[in-house]
Amino acid sequence: MDSTAERYAKEPVRYPALHVVDLAAEGAAVTEPYRNMVISRVNNSCLRLAVFEEAYRWHYHPTSDELFIVVSGCLAIDLADNRELHLQPWQCVTIPAMARHRTRALGRTVNLCFENLGAETVFVDPP
Repeated sequence: MDSTAERYAKEPVRYPALHVVDLAAEGAAVTEPYRNMVISRVNNSCLRLAVFEEAYRWHYHPTSDELFIVVSGCLAIDLADNRELHLQPWQCVTIPAMARHRTRALGRTVNLCFENLGAETVFVDPP
């Protein structure tokens, strides 16, 4: 997985307002083991579509909550306090700003994420 906090924050918005987006087709078109893209902007926030098959690095967002909604597969979210959340399709959870966490795909996972557009990501060592 090749991802830096700066690149994550500068991911371009793929679709403008009033453009109908087929999210299922967007997810199905991903062939890489990890892809996270900004689909659209809503005020100062964005909708991201993530498709991945591995674990993402430990990190936190200083000023942005994240709302994860799983579309397919199973998403595990590990928290620094040793809790582990498992989300199945059409389940969601909000990770508050400053919460150290990592996401892990249990098989191929497609999820939607709402967060501040250009949210700062701080990568950290595992707890």
